[in-house]
Amino acid sequence: MENQRKRIAVLGSTGSIGRQTLDVIAEYPDRFEAAVLIAGSRVDQLAEQAIRFRPRMAIIADETKYQALKNALAPHGIDVAAGREAVIASMTDIDFDTVVTATVGYSGLEPTLAAISAGRDIALANKETLVVAGDLVNRRLAASRSRVIPVDSEHSAIYQCLMGEDRKSVRRLIITASGGPFRNTPASELANVTVADALRHPNWSMGAKITIDSASMVNKAFEIIEARWLFGVDPGQITALVHPQSVVHSMVEFNDGAVKAQLGMPDMRMPIRLALGDGNRLATPESPLTFDRLATLTFERPDTGRFPGLTLGHYALERGGNTACVINAANEIAVAAFLAGNLPFVKIYPLIRETVERAEFIAAPGFDDYVESNARARRIAADLVACGV
Repeated sequence: MENQRKRIAVLGSTGSIGRQTLDVIAEYPDRFEAAVLIAGSRVDQLAEQAIRFRPRMAIIADETKYQALKNALAPHGIDVAAGREAVIASMTDIDFDTVVTATVGYSGLEPTLAAISAGRDIALANKETLVVAGDLVNRRLAASRSRVIPVDSEHSAIYQCLMGEDRKSVRRLIITASGGPFRNTPASELANVTVADALRHPNWSMGAKITIDSASMVNKAFEIIEARWLFGVDPGQITALVHPQSVVHSMVEFNDGAVKAQLGMPDMRMPIRLALGDGNRLATPESPLTFDRLATLTFERPDTGRFPGLTLGHYALERGGNTACVINAANEIAVAAFLAGNLPFVKIYPLIRETVERAEFIAAPGFDDYVESNARARRIAADLVACGV
């Protein structure tokens, strides 16, 4: 039976999605095994995971942590490697079936492209891969046998709603948003919010970066971009709707007026199970959604006056080219500066827009253009942080 288990590589195994992916692998030991575990810099946690799950290889992106990882895993006979090139090479050189791209930000792009070139299936949790270079990724996918199943709860919901449907009958994709911790915060008070305030997400337990993106609603802008490339719809067919309870994960409206929605508890293990199961549902003893205990389900239009970051999704798709790549790079710098106490929350959006204005626009970027656009946008954004925007 063991040789029939699906072999999983986890890119970003020590992050929130990575840890929950390992929970799912442990939940179904007859179905899945961890073949490769990859982390950024948390070497102690990676070593603990490797000792428990016994992958063929454990890789730490931070080369300074290589010796520590080697020392920890040498008694266990687990191969180790370190550095960016090792991460990318693992996508083609090690035998596995599916990679869960659970890393955060731009760093997921090159490993994902390498996995596509090797024909690996992609359980896509790293939305920035499609935000940065969606057109390029789709062109690479068209020439590969790789399949992509989304892990983001919203896109997994849309994926499920589209099962068995004619894509031509889709009128709208409706991506839900919790509204984050500041949904009811007056605009006059947003200038004074703290990092601790922004990290208090009302429904989801996530990493710091995505939690801040949720608070600014830049995350929802990125999900609009991701949906455009995942499902092949026009940007005008994608809209966002605030749903504070985070029970309806997204909806699809069809041309006959029917609407399909996917509902469930706010638990990322649900879309992870679906993705690892190739779109098939895996039975779980987890407590189901109980409708009689739900007080109400409410929906409201997002306030783009207070949360202008949401507008960046359609703006990037309409402008095209390398715009989304620049926006993502600027946002990563802005969020890091906010978390470090070097940038007010309300300055995140102005910094992104100013970076876009100063960056070179490339109408038809190739891979090297994306790499350079990312690097240049980061330098511009960092300079803006240093100057106080």
